[in-house]
Amino acid sequence: MQPNQHLKLQEILAQVPPIDQIGSLERVAKIQSRSLKGPTKLHGLRMALSMIDLTTLEGKDTPAKVRQLCYKAQHLHVTSPELPTVAAICVYPTMVGIAKKALENSKIKVAAVSTAFPSGQAPFEVKKIDTLYAIENGADEIDMVISRGHFLAGEYSYVFDEIAAIKALCGTARLKVIFETGELDSLDQVRRISDIAIAAGADFIKTSTGKIQPAATFPVVLTMLGAIKDHHDRTGQMIGMKPAGGISSAKIALQHLLIVKEVLGEAWLTNEWYRFGASSLANDLLMQYQKQLTGKYQSASYFSID
Repeated sequence: MQPNQHLKLQEILAQVPPIDQIGSLERVAKIQSRSLKGPTKLHGLRMALSMIDLTTLEGKDTPAKVRQLCYKAQHLHVTSPELPTVAAICVYPTMVGIAKKALENSKIKVAAVSTAFPSGQAPFEVKKIDTLYAIENGADEIDMVISRGHFLAGEYSYVFDEIAAIKALCGTARLKVIFETGELDSLDQVRRISDIAIAAGADFIKTSTGKIQPAATFPVVLTMLGAIKDHHDRTGQMIGMKPAGGISSAKIALQHLLIVKEVLGEAWLTNEWYRFGASSLANDLLMQYQKQLTGKYQSASYFSID
C-alpha cells in the first residue's frame, strides 16, 4: 500500500459510524410489515427477475448443466414473453467459456467467482491466476471473496490491498466483493468491511457466498446499504449491492426491494446497481407472477430445477 493509500484507509476507518442494532431491527420490522399488491406487485416481480444472478456453484457442475441454466436464463416462461431475462449467470471460472458461448446472442452477463471461492484461503498468486483465468475466458463480472481471517485479525490494510489488486486485474469487468457476513462478528464489522471494500474499488458489495448461514439477513443488508448511501452522499458515486444466500422466495425478494427504495431511492432499482444471488428464487418469482395473472398457482413441476 502506498503512503497516500494508507492515509486514505486510516481516514476511512476513523469515520466508520457505529451501528445501532436495535434501531436496525426496528427499521427492518417496519419495512417487512408492508406488502405489494396488484399491478405494483407484478412490476416488482418482473423487476426482481431482471436482477437475478442465476447461480450454479457446485463441484458437480458440468458443461451440460451450465448450458441448461443459460437456456433457462433466456427463456424464463414460454407463456409470458413480456418477462425480462435474468441479469447474469454466475459460475466457476472453468465454466465461463461455456456460459459465454451459450449466451452469445443475449445481453445476459457472465459472472465468475474467484480468489479461491468460497473460503478465500489461498496465496494471492493463486487468487490472481483464478481471476485472470475468468477474465481471459470472457467474464463480464468478477465475484471475489475477501480474506476473512485477515479482516477478523484486524489486518485491514491487507484486505484493502487485496481488493484493490483484484480490481486492477478486472479491466472493464465489474468487481463484486463478497464479505461472507455469516462469519463476521457484528453489524459494526459489516459496516467496516463495506467501507473498506468501497474505498478499495468495489463496484458492488455482496453479502455472502451462499455456502454459510446466516447470509443476507435484513439487518446486514440495511447496514451495507447505509454504507453505499453515505459514500454516495459524500462523492456522488453509485455502488451496487448484491444480497446472496437464503433469498429463495418472492416475498423476501420484494421486501429487499422495498428496503432499497427506502434507503437508496429508485435509481438503484435496476440490475445495473442491484442483484440477487440465487439459484431457486427465479422459480418462486415465476410461480407468484403466474398466480397474479391467473389467480392460480402452477405446480413446481412446470419449472425446471436448474
